[in-house]
This record gives sequence, structure tokens and C-alpha cells, in this order.
Amino acid sequence: MIMQTDILIAGGGLAGLTAALHLQRAGLDVLVIEKNGYPQQKVCGEYISNEVLPYLHWLEADPSVLAPAEIKRLRFTDRSQKSITTKLPMGGFGVSRFSLDNFLYQKFVAKGGIVIHDSVISIKSAEFFTIETRSGKVINAKKVIGAYGKRSGLDLQLNRSFIEKRSPYLAVKAHYAGSFEEDLVGLYTYQGGYCGVSTIENGKLNICYLADYNSFKQHKSIEAYQEKVMYQNAALKQIFENSKCLFDQPMTVSQLSFGSRPAVENHILMAGDTAGLIHPLCGNGMSMAIHSAKICAELLIDWFETQQSTVAFEKNYMAMWKNEFKSRLKMGSLLSAVLRKESLSDLVMRGLICMPGLLPIIIKKTHGKTLTTQV
Repeated sequence: MIMQTDILIAGGGLAGLTAALHLQRAGLDVLVIEKNGYPQQKVCGEYISNEVLPYLHWLEADPSVLAPAEIKRLRFTDRSQKSITTKLPMGGFGVSRFSLDNFLYQKFVAKGGIVIHDSVISIKSAEFFTIETRSGKVINAKKVIGAYGKRSGLDLQLNRSFIEKRSPYLAVKAHYAGSFEEDLVGLYTYQGGYCGVSTIENGKLNICYLADYNSFKQHKSIEAYQEKVMYQNAALKQIFENSKCLFDQPMTVSQLSFGSRPAVENHILMAGDTAGLIHPLCGNGMSMAIHSAKICAELLIDWFETQQSTVAFEKNYMAMWKNEFKSRLKMGSLLSAVLRKESLSDLVMRGLICMPGLLPIIIKKTHGKTLTTQV
């Protein structure tokens, strides 16, 4: 039997579930397909800017019930041990994807939302969308949101251009038990990469780092890479040596393609990492995913009310996405390129020490304004 829905969301991560809650609130029929169960760990920096808090409150999804860490400061430390600390302009909070995604999932399901645990293998558009899943389900939908993350077999099926390009990046993440200033995000550079450290719920540390894959593969294990390369930064070495990994093995994800991608592909609205991935040093990927879900949901609600032409509707989404995120992604790419080169990184650090007021300005370039909602 063919299932019917107003909106199908391919991917039940942060962007997908946020959009689902918003559309559900508007009274639309929403179906989410997510291949994994809940809760689940994901490779992520797990810091969220406070810019999204009013929106989450409006969705009746206040993250304070998860007891997140309140984060107010950023400290940047380079390989030569030069360091600068600044107050985060908006502040933020630290919470694991393990807890947050499950929290949003439970909210959606408690209000009657349906999540099918399956994989989307095909999306075809004509008068309406026809979606096929790995288990053989066929679903017709009026609109589709792609929120399936950084990379997927769907990208191949949709002939997305970035999927053919190899990336030199590898990301690694784990939770640790250790001592770290709870209100702080720490960024630490080393040859070919950088690492973020911050506190999440229950006083745990989230350590997530980006490595150059060619450098990484020269070492026999994650531990060997950390000791031989990352311990060049003495402050980072001290954190690792005084912390205990809470995972059996750190999680990894490779072939990360940073920057923007087409926000609409084959008439599918892309949201979150599916539409563009900001470098983790900017610490703002989670809030961008939430923000993109809001844009998606609001435009879809308007489309169902006005039946605007598909061309105008998609043009509006692409323009809004570009206006909100393109400059942030460019800044993230620029910062990453600078910090991965020791000479440039040293020059930037010297400049920031001489003019500390520049750092909050740079941070604001990777963050957005407080999200407001339509009543």
C-alpha cells in the first residue's frame, strides 16, 4: 500500500526533527524517515549558540530539562602555547546529540508524529514526490525536506556534485570524564588540524577534532595520532592525559565536504548539514541546522496556504538560505585554512593578542541573530 503525507523529511537528526515539530505545530501531516534508532551518538561539537533558544522555547522544546552546560567563554590556544580568552557575544550551551536528538524525537512522537526507521533509497519528483525505502515502502508526498546529514547514498542518487569530490578531512569525537572549566569552549591547534573541547550535560567533556587524513593515516591508531601530532599542543596534551574516554572507541567520520551546497536539489529543500557544512572550529553547526529547519518550515507552511508557484517557492528558499548562511560558511572555510598553516596561525594569534576586540567580531561573523518566530 502506498502511504500519503503532506511533507516527508528524509533524516531525523537535529534539522529534520526541528522542522518536523514546527510543521506539526502548524497542523500539517509530517512523516520522518530515519535509518537509526534513538538515542544515538553522532560526531559533533555539541555546542549550540543561544541564538536559537527563543525558537526552541516556541516549539515547546526547552533544552534546559536536559541540564546542559552553560557556556560563556571561548579560549583559543595555538601550538606555541599563545592563548587568548574572550566572552562569547551571545553565549551558548553544551548538550550531546545523544540527549538532544532523542529529546526532540520524543516530543514529536508524543504529539502524534510518525518516525519510520528505514533508509530512503530513491526520491523522484513529478506532480508529487515518490519516495522508496530500503524495506520496500512507497510514500507519496507533496513536499520533501532532505535532512539526512553530511553524506548519504541519496547524494549519489540525486547526482549532487560534491559527492564525487574527495575531501582531505577526518573528524573524530568522544566523550570523556575529566576536569575542564564548565563555562568554556576551548579551541586548540596542531599540525594539520584543530580540536574543540567543551562540557556537556552531567559534567562530561565532548572532545571533537578535525584532522588531515593524509597525516592521520600515517599512524597506526587514533591514540598514536593524538600522541604524535595533537600532543604538539601542550595544553591539549594535558587535557587528554587527565581525562578518561567514556566510549569503547572514539567515533570517526571521513570525506567531510565543507561549505555550501545547492539548497534545492530535484525540488527537495535541503536543511542542516545536507545543505552546507560549517567548519567545526566555528562551533555553530547545530544552531545553523536548527535555523535552516525554521526557514524550511515557515516557507512550507506559507506554500500550503498560498500554493505559490514551485519556481518562486524554491527561489525564495535559496535566497533566504544564501542570505543567512553563505557568508558564515565562507568565514568558516577561511578560518580553517588560516589555522591549519602554522605561519598564518601565528600571525593571527599575535594580531588577536594585540587587538583582543577582534575575536568577538570574528565570532559574530560565524553566528546569527537571535531567532524570532511568527505568532
